[in-house]
Amino acid sequence: MTQVLLHDIAHSRAGDKGNRLNMSLIPYRPELYPILAEQVTAERVLALFTHRGATACVRYDLPLMHLFNFVVDEVLEGGVNGSLNLDGHGKTNSFRLLSLTVEVPEHLLSG
Repeated sequence: MTQVLLHDIAHSRAGDKGNRLNMSLIPYRPELYPILAEQVTAERVLALFTHRGATACVRYDLPLMHLFNFVVDEVLEGGVNGSLNLDGHGKTNSFRLLSLTVEVPEHLLSG
């Protein structure tokens, strides 16, 4: 096992619904899905955004498509219409998600 950034093995997209952040997490290889399911929990994602005032996180698993959807509440400082934040839509927050580290078998990193 080796520790890697999510950025190395997955990609993400983010958007907003008011003050709610919506982020996908999509591994580059389907074999990584169960590993991410175990390590990238809603609690861990919530902890990543608590400094921004996040109050809850729900993870939706989509195993047939090998992806996850995270919904984080109260993280956009009021949302696009109510925030002075430069990223009111939350688009850059997917990069924060991809900064998490996970442990993966080395053989899944090649090819």
